[in-house]
Amino acid sequence: MALYVMANFENRNKENVPGLYFVDRQCIDCDLCRQTAPTIFKRATQSMDSYSFVAKQPVTSHEISLCDRAASECPVEAIGKKNCLQFSTAGGGELIAG
Repeated sequence: MALYVMANFENRNKENVPGLYFVDRQCIDCDLCRQTAPTIFKRATQSMDSYSFVAKQPVTSHEISLCDRAASECPVEAIGKKNCLQFSTAGGGELIAG
């Protein structure tokens, strides 16, 4: 069984623009976030591995809602919010500082 932990700001992908939301190196390039919020999340393909990153921080309430939805649905919990407490479903339901 694979063990995933919440997104870690210290392990964020370098392509993320500064701001509240980020994608870390756990990303498996499943495309869910890019389909959910295509104006926010983009695909990095500069190396052998492909993964998502935050290309634009959300501004409107609709964009924020889409980012939160993408984060809650991410299968490996690779999307996080800087300096926020997050609820981990993979780790047994404990609160984790993001």
